[in-house]
Amino acid sequence: MQEMYNQYKGLLFKLAYQLTGSASDAEDVVHDVFLKIYDVPTEKLTEPKAYLCKMVTNRCRDIQKSARKKREQYFGEWLPEPLFNSSSNTDSMESVERNDLLSYAMMVLLERLTPAERVVFVLREALGFEFAEIAELIEKSEVNCRKLLSRARAKMGITPEELVHTETTSKEMIYEFLAALKQGNMKQLVSLLDQKVVLVSDGGGKAKAAIFPIETPDRVGRFLLGAIRKASMVEGTSQIEIIQINEQPAFILRCNDGIHTVGIIHTEGNLIRNIYIVRNPDKLKNIGK
Repeated sequence: MQEMYNQYKGLLFKLAYQLTGSASDAEDVVHDVFLKIYDVPTEKLTEPKAYLCKMVTNRCRDIQKSARKKREQYFGEWLPEPLFNSSSNTDSMESVERNDLLSYAMMVLLERLTPAERVVFVLREALGFEFAEIAELIEKSEVNCRKLLSRARAKMGITPEELVHTETTSKEMIYEFLAALKQGNMKQLVSLLDQKVVLVSDGGGKAKAAIFPIETPDRVGRFLLGAIRKASMVEGTSQIEIIQINEQPAFILRCNDGIHTVGIIHTEGNLIRNIYIVRNPDKLKNIGK
């Protein structure tokens, strides 16, 4: 059983995280599944990968049902829990391969999908499962699975011929962005933003954050500079660092009490298209550990 755990825990964690948007829930799901597997007859484990993935998928569906109700009452915008990747801790569940993990921007778009569409999209586009495997896992026909994937891509704004990739912001772009913030250089900051830029922040009612998305370069720039000034006054001296979040460069703001802000940037055409700010302390517990 230990060998099975070591072999499949990474895959199962990646699947659960991308289905729930929560690293904490994903860890719980994986632990629950391996506790239950002890009671499963050996003859049912002739194909352990498929059986374990099915168990994880079913458990995640239960979580998604309760999560949707909670999010209807969630204060402000909801964003996925950032996933901290430590290269020094390769044995942890958080250590995932880049090509098996969707970008954070894609994780946000997954919230547009139904549970069935999300399962098919993650299994196919992130984890590379064949349609025959997916069909057996979710007990639907291959034709149905292909339709679910097509609907999922349409809802996420991905054209049929477009490849799903994990384009990430370069460190150089983040350095330039942070330099403009530190210097309070509005002109430089705005020059980095796409005309259709959108900033989404998640405080969960437990930390200050914009209740609604902020659009246009001018409004986004003014919001960011204002937030930096307020953070320095309220939180004390903030140290800005660049770390790996969801296998892509991101920045954190750290004060004496710990990390209070995580920022993930998504670029298109060398300009910043989306900025995601996570400040809900419940979603920052595992960052920087």
